[in-house]
Amino acid sequence: MTLLQQFFAELLEKSGAVLDVIEPEGLEVLAPPHVQQMLQLPELARLGFGAELPAAAQRVGLDSELMGRAGELLGQQGRHLRRIYRPENPPPNNPERMLLHTLELHNATYRLREVAPAWTCYVILRFRYTAVSDDKRDGVLDFGVNRGTGATVDDMLPELLLATQSLATLPALTVKLQFPPWTQQHVQTMLERALPPRVHLKLEDFFKGMRRRQERDLQRLYEYHQELRHETVLRLAALATREELNEKQQSEQVRERQRLEAIAREYQAKVSDVRQKYAMKVELEWVQTLEIVMPVQRFTLLLKRRKGERSISLDWNPLTRQLEQAPCEYSFTWERTRDICDEALHLVTPSALRPCPDCGKTYCRACHPAQCPKCGR
Repeated sequence: MTLLQQFFAELLEKSGAVLDVIEPEGLEVLAPPHVQQMLQLPELARLGFGAELPAAAQRVGLDSELMGRAGELLGQQGRHLRRIYRPENPPPNNPERMLLHTLELHNATYRLREVAPAWTCYVILRFRYTAVSDDKRDGVLDFGVNRGTGATVDDMLPELLLATQSLATLPALTVKLQFPPWTQQHVQTMLERALPPRVHLKLEDFFKGMRRRQERDLQRLYEYHQELRHETVLRLAALATREELNEKQQSEQVRERQRLEAIAREYQAKVSDVRQKYAMKVELEWVQTLEIVMPVQRFTLLLKRRKGERSISLDWNPLTRQLEQAPCEYSFTWERTRDICDEALHLVTPSALRPCPDCGKTYCRACHPAQCPKCGR
């Protein structure tokens, strides 16, 4: 049974329908009235999910209308899930060596204070992205954050999701999770900075193909209009070699100049049409929030920068056996290298601690996200 077929089978069964699996890759459905109404199906219907359909079956795919109506039937079910796991949580071997290979600080030093067991919560937000240009691409993007440390967990996320599938979830467990509260503004800022580069990375091959097709079409336009212009310029040059032009030749000269202007206007209009054709629109839709509560080994570090110092925590996950990267408190990027600002000791990437392009002052974008503190730009 395919994943899509399994999804529909579970959804319809929970909605009160009676099902029978039929070949090839189909379902026979006896639907109650509310399911008939929401999915616009007859009481007895056949659904097909593969390349070959059962007799008299309606095809179901990701882009089918029935898939959209299934979302209405699903409603808010499954939008927010919380899972609690308690795997074995042994301390890692040689934590100093692990830090050496994970934490990259350019302008500061650190000291490992302790490694101790702790509980944390991974918040995993799932989005569906759709990119539309001359073609269309869509897919799913998962973005995960450790609420205990603020670190993004891109590197370990696929392995973490896979590992938890084989674990039994625990019932409600009394665990003291004390995290700084997330305000709506913080979540909005985090998503606005974190999601665009991740979506761009997912669509990188699509963008490259689109740019190749656009450049090919623009090159064809240029060559075609350049040839027209060349022919017109030759005719004008031939007329210009004559000492005196009769009335007919003068009219011909005016027409050729007007033709040059018309060719230029047409070329600009065609270029604009091509750019409009390949204009990219990307939409992002939140699908689900998953919270994974589990024990970890927490590294407590003391960061030192000139006369300032600051304590941070990083978690080692016993399922993936990975130590998370230090968070970038401005961009929430997955990139590894970190710098520390002098003003508030923010952990940021080098690109967030670079000189202002106008006045040249180096400043921290986490401290001053809106503008340069010196020139105000």
